[in-house]
Amino acid sequence: MKYLLLLFFCSLISCSTAQSPLIKEDQSVSKAANFPETWAGIYQGTLDIYNATGLQQSVAMELEIAPIDSTDRWIWAITYGPDSVAGRRSYELVIVDPTKGHYQIDEKNSIILDAFLKGNFFVSRFSVMGNLLDCTYEKSGDEIIFTIVMGKETALLDTGGGVIEGDTIPVVQAYPIGVVQRGKLKRIF
Repeated sequence: MKYLLLLFFCSLISCSTAQSPLIKEDQSVSKAANFPETWAGIYQGTLDIYNATGLQQSVAMELEIAPIDSTDRWIWAITYGPDSVAGRRSYELVIVDPTKGHYQIDEKNSIILDAFLKGNFFVSRFSVMGNLLDCTYEKSGDEIIFTIVMGKETALLDTGGGVIEGDTIPVVQAYPIGVVQRGKLKRIF
Protein backbone atom coordinates (compact mmCIF):
# COMPACT_ATOMS: atom_id res chain seq x y z
CA MET A 1 0.00 0.00 0.00
CA LYS A 2 2.79 2.45 0.86
CA TYR A 3 4.23 1.93 -2.65
CA LEU A 4 0.87 2.73 -4.20
CA LEU A 5 0.82 5.99 -2.22
CA LEU A 6 4.29 6.83 -3.54
CA LEU A 7 3.11 6.17 -7.09
CA PHE A 8 0.02 8.31 -6.50
CA PHE A 9 2.17 11.14 -5.14
CA CYS A 10 4.51 10.87 -8.12
CA SER A 11 1.55 11.03 -10.51
CA LEU A 12 0.43 14.27 -8.85
CA ILE A 13 3.80 15.93 -9.36
CA SER A 14 4.84 14.33 -12.63
CA CYS A 15 5.55 16.37 -15.72
CA SER A 16 3.33 14.23 -17.91
CA THR A 17 0.31 15.67 -19.66
CA ALA A 18 -2.00 13.14 -18.03
CA GLN A 19 -4.33 14.76 -15.50
CA SER A 20 -4.90 13.41 -12.02
CA PRO A 21 -8.55 13.35 -11.01
CA LEU A 22 -7.63 15.44 -7.94
CA ILE A 23 -5.87 18.18 -9.92
CA LYS A 24 -8.08 19.90 -12.43
CA GLU A 25 -6.48 21.96 -15.18
CA ASP A 26 -7.86 25.49 -15.15
CA GLN A 27 -9.66 25.64 -18.48
CA SER A 28 -11.14 29.08 -17.76
CA VAL A 29 -10.49 31.30 -20.75
CA SER A 30 -11.41 34.39 -18.72
CA LYS A 31 -8.75 33.62 -16.09
CA ALA A 32 -6.15 32.86 -18.76
CA ALA A 33 -7.11 36.04 -20.63
CA ASN A 34 -6.16 38.09 -17.53
CA PHE A 35 -2.53 37.06 -17.92
CA PRO A 36 -0.31 38.89 -18.69
CA GLU A 37 -2.54 41.99 -18.30
CA THR A 38 -2.98 41.54 -14.54
CA TRP A 39 0.78 41.15 -14.13
CA ALA A 40 1.73 44.25 -16.16
CA GLY A 41 3.98 46.74 -14.44
CA ILE A 42 7.49 47.39 -13.25
CA TYR A 43 8.64 45.40 -10.23
CA GLN A 44 11.82 46.09 -8.27
CA GLY A 45 13.61 44.38 -5.44
CA THR A 46 16.68 42.42 -4.47
CA LEU A 47 17.81 39.07 -5.84
CA ASP A 48 19.56 36.92 -3.23
CA ILE A 49 21.86 34.12 -4.43
CA TYR A 50 22.48 31.11 -2.17
CA ASN A 51 24.74 28.06 -2.32
CA ALA A 52 25.49 25.34 0.24
CA THR A 53 27.24 27.78 2.58
CA GLY A 54 24.43 30.36 2.55
CA LEU A 55 23.87 33.79 1.04
CA GLN A 56 26.63 34.57 -1.46
CA GLN A 57 25.46 37.73 -3.16
CA SER A 58 22.58 40.19 -3.36
CA VAL A 59 21.91 42.29 -6.45
CA ALA A 60 19.23 44.75 -7.46
CA MET A 61 16.64 43.26 -9.81
CA GLU A 62 13.85 44.71 -11.92
CA LEU A 63 11.14 42.98 -13.96
CA GLU A 64 9.16 44.89 -16.58
CA ILE A 65 6.00 43.37 -18.05
CA ALA A 66 4.28 45.56 -20.64
CA PRO A 67 2.29 45.26 -23.87
CA ILE A 68 3.93 45.94 -27.21
CA ASP A 69 2.34 46.50 -30.61
CA SER A 70 1.93 42.80 -31.33
CA THR A 71 -1.15 41.20 -29.81
CA ASP A 72 0.67 37.96 -28.99
CA ARG A 73 3.91 39.44 -27.58
CA TRP A 74 4.71 41.38 -24.42
CA ILE A 75 7.85 42.97 -23.02
CA TRP A 76 9.35 40.62 -20.41
CA ALA A 77 12.54 42.44 -19.46
CA ILE A 78 14.74 41.55 -16.51
CA THR A 79 17.46 43.90 -15.27
CA TYR A 80 20.17 42.73 -12.88
CA GLY A 81 22.34 45.20 -10.99
CA PRO A 82 22.49 48.99 -11.12
CA ASP A 83 23.35 49.32 -14.84
CA SER A 84 19.96 49.54 -16.57
CA VAL A 85 21.60 49.12 -19.99
CA ALA A 86 24.27 46.44 -19.54
CA GLY A 87 22.22 44.57 -16.94
CA ARG A 88 19.00 44.49 -18.98
CA ARG A 89 17.76 41.26 -20.61
CA SER A 90 15.15 42.44 -23.15
CA TYR A 91 13.09 39.28 -23.52
CA GLU A 92 9.57 38.94 -24.88
CA LEU A 93 6.66 36.94 -23.56
CA VAL A 94 4.91 35.08 -26.40
CA ILE A 95 1.29 34.03 -25.97
CA VAL A 96 1.04 30.48 -27.37
CA ASP A 97 -2.22 29.02 -25.99
CA PRO A 98 -3.66 30.88 -23.01
CA THR A 99 -6.47 28.34 -22.55
CA LYS A 100 -3.76 25.79 -21.68
CA GLY A 101 -1.59 28.30 -19.82
CA HIS A 102 1.13 27.88 -22.45
CA TYR A 103 3.52 30.76 -23.14
CA GLN A 104 7.11 31.21 -24.23
CA ILE A 105 9.95 33.50 -23.24
CA ASP A 106 11.81 34.61 -26.37
CA GLU A 107 15.31 35.66 -25.38
CA LYS A 108 15.70 37.13 -28.87
CA ASN A 109 19.02 35.33 -29.44
CA SER A 110 17.65 32.03 -30.88
CA ILE A 111 16.74 30.76 -27.36
CA ILE A 112 13.04 30.24 -26.68
CA LEU A 113 11.86 28.78 -23.37
CA ASP A 114 8.43 27.24 -22.86
CA ALA A 115 6.64 28.57 -19.78
CA PHE A 116 3.34 27.65 -18.17
CA LEU A 117 0.86 29.58 -16.05
CA LYS A 118 -0.56 27.45 -13.23
CA GLY A 119 -2.75 29.57 -10.96
CA ASN A 120 -0.57 32.43 -9.76
CA PHE A 121 2.64 30.60 -10.72
CA PHE A 122 4.42 31.21 -14.03
CA VAL A 123 6.98 28.43 -14.45
CA SER A 124 9.60 27.27 -16.92
CA ARG A 125 11.92 24.28 -16.70
CA PHE A 126 14.93 23.89 -18.96
CA SER A 127 18.50 22.65 -19.13
CA VAL A 128 21.59 24.47 -20.26
CA MET A 129 25.24 23.42 -20.24
CA GLY A 130 24.58 20.32 -18.12
CA ASN A 131 22.37 22.10 -15.58
CA LEU A 132 18.64 21.80 -14.88
CA LEU A 133 16.85 25.01 -13.99
CA ASP A 134 13.37 25.56 -12.57
CA CYS A 135 12.36 29.19 -12.90
CA THR A 136 9.23 30.37 -11.06
CA TYR A 137 7.44 33.69 -10.83
CA GLU A 138 4.77 33.72 -8.10
CA LYS A 139 2.31 36.64 -8.18
CA SER A 140 0.74 37.77 -4.92
CA GLY A 141 -0.95 41.17 -4.88
CA ASP A 142 1.62 43.80 -5.88
CA GLU A 143 4.55 41.42 -5.47
CA ILE A 144 6.26 38.80 -7.59
CA ILE A 145 8.54 36.25 -5.97
CA PHE A 146 11.14 35.17 -8.52
CA THR A 147 12.94 31.89 -7.84
CA ILE A 148 15.50 29.88 -9.79
CA VAL A 149 16.65 26.48 -8.53
CA MET A 150 19.68 25.16 -10.43
CA GLY A 151 21.73 21.98 -10.27
CA LYS A 152 23.49 19.43 -12.44
CA GLU A 153 21.26 17.32 -14.69
CA THR A 154 23.20 14.17 -13.79
CA ALA A 155 21.38 12.19 -11.11
CA LEU A 156 23.18 11.72 -7.82
CA LEU A 157 21.09 8.78 -6.81
CA ASP A 158 18.93 6.14 -8.49
CA THR A 159 16.61 4.25 -6.17
CA GLY A 160 13.63 1.95 -6.57
CA GLY A 161 13.30 -0.08 -9.73
CA GLY A 162 12.45 -3.39 -8.12
CA VAL A 163 9.51 -5.46 -6.98
CA ILE A 164 8.69 -5.50 -3.26
CA GLU A 165 5.87 -7.61 -1.86
CA GLY A 166 4.37 -7.85 -5.36
CA ASP A 167 4.44 -4.07 -5.99
CA THR A 168 6.54 -2.80 -8.87
CA ILE A 169 8.54 0.18 -7.65
CA PRO A 170 9.47 2.82 -10.23
CA VAL A 171 13.03 4.07 -10.58
CA VAL A 172 13.38 7.44 -8.85
CA GLN A 173 16.33 9.67 -9.66
CA ALA A 174 17.49 12.41 -7.30
CA TYR A 175 19.29 15.47 -8.64
CA PRO A 176 21.67 17.83 -6.83
CA ILE A 177 20.84 21.46 -6.13
CA GLY A 178 23.78 23.82 -6.52
CA VAL A 179 22.29 27.31 -6.38
CA VAL A 180 19.03 28.94 -5.37
CA GLN A 181 18.24 32.49 -6.44
CA ARG A 182 15.28 34.31 -4.90
CA GLY A 183 14.04 37.81 -5.48
CA LYS A 184 11.13 39.55 -3.82
CA LEU A 185 9.95 42.19 -6.29
CA LYS A 186 7.43 44.93 -5.46
CA ARG A 187 5.34 46.66 -8.14
CA ILE A 188 6.41 50.30 -8.38
CA PHE A 189 4.44 51.23 -11.51
